[in-house]
Amino acid sequence: MEFMPYLLFAIIIFNIALGISIVFLERKDASATWAWLMVLLFIPVVGFLVYLIFGRRISGKRIFTWDLKAKLGVKKIVQSQLRSIEKDEFIFHDLKEYKDLYYLHLRNDDAIFTQNNQIDIFVDGESKFKSLLADMEKATNHIHLLYYIIRNDELGQKIANVLMKKAKEGVEVRVLYDALGTRYLRPKFIKLLKKAGVQLEAFFPSIIPKINFKVNHRNHRKLAIIDGKIGYIGGFNIGDEYVGKSKKFGFWRDTHLRICGDAVQGMQTRFILDWNQASKHDIHYHDRFYSSETYGKAGVQIVSSGPDSDWEQIKNGYIKMIMSAKEYVYIQTPYFIPDESLKDAIRIAALSGVKVKIMIPNKPDHPFVYWATLSYVGDMLEAGAEVFIYQKGFLHSKVIVVDGKIASVGTANIDVRSFRLNFEVNAFLYDRALASKLVEAFHEDVENSTQMTKKLYNKRSIGIRIKESISRLLSPIL
Repeated sequence: MEFMPYLLFAIIIFNIALGISIVFLERKDASATWAWLMVLLFIPVVGFLVYLIFGRRISGKRIFTWDLKAKLGVKKIVQSQLRSIEKDEFIFHDLKEYKDLYYLHLRNDDAIFTQNNQIDIFVDGESKFKSLLADMEKATNHIHLLYYIIRNDELGQKIANVLMKKAKEGVEVRVLYDALGTRYLRPKFIKLLKKAGVQLEAFFPSIIPKINFKVNHRNHRKLAIIDGKIGYIGGFNIGDEYVGKSKKFGFWRDTHLRICGDAVQGMQTRFILDWNQASKHDIHYHDRFYSSETYGKAGVQIVSSGPDSDWEQIKNGYIKMIMSAKEYVYIQTPYFIPDESLKDAIRIAALSGVKVKIMIPNKPDHPFVYWATLSYVGDMLEAGAEVFIYQKGFLHSKVIVVDGKIASVGTANIDVRSFRLNFEVNAFLYDRALASKLVEAFHEDVENSTQMTKKLYNKRSIGIRIKESISRLLSPIL
């Protein structure tokens, strides 16, 4: 046992070195830095292993080489729109008062502003996947799917059968899935799809099958593009639980969009960029991947964010939306762990007389995240916001609606993981009719919810308060 003091000394030195690396080299957010330093201080050896799995930053230069926007024509259109807005020459069909939000997304994410879209809203999995399957059956040129989770269950089989059928008919079928989210997909299932001609790629895979220590930097996006004309974006993954067949979660309340119009081009570009990062078989620009048909009048920007960028594009959009509110802000999210900037924006809105309504689920799918959510809910109640706990099933919807005019629907939760660690994509909507439909859906969900009042919140047990405090302390790294 004579070596124990030397081992202890080595661990201390190693922890100090790692701490210095986190502070001076990683350049993390201050709250996340302190959280990781506490983990290393209180659980030295285990803390280091946890950091290897959860804490490392992504190296954009070393891993990601997907800046192809210039080649795809995006940069040229963005610069043209920016100049038009700056000179007050851009023709807005409606809602010109939000031109600063359009401008933000153009500059912050190269998100082209489109005004010729027709959009359908889905709030349950059955109708969403019935529509998606029907559209895929009609595909004549290509089908592009990107999902965080794809399961080999009844719904997964239905999707796979259509994909294999279309591939055999000569339709180009590409499926991109996240290697961690879809880690339980059987090799036999994958081989069957490939044999039929379906092209599959895994995002950020591990060299060890079934074991992936790269917990962060996951592709949490959900996109489907058919023939460059129809696009799906929202919160549903592919699995039976998303159509309400899980005993644990019951009815799965989510929000998804079906888009026809130029906004599909933004979704297609996002898919191509992600596919080219993951695959050795790059997709190059071709007219057949992009449609220029006019379908409607809804304004849309497709905004993406991820750890490969220094900007938190979707979060910045949320803040800008909330700060523009005059009457109300409705928020639905399964995880409510805002950073200081977003928390302040919501609190300021509530304190200034804007009606802020927040809806969260009544059950956790990730316990620590859920307890942290309850902690932040208390802050919102103090500021005067109304908080609703959804009771019908599991609420997975990621929606913000402001003043019945603008809205956001997509994959980004209100938490650090979505804003900084995962790859996300949202549709920012500028259309009164669509916003009104999302408001109606929110009101229907209120009927299936209970309201959390300050009185009820203050009756929490000591055990729950302790869980909340610990989870909140760790929230910057959850």
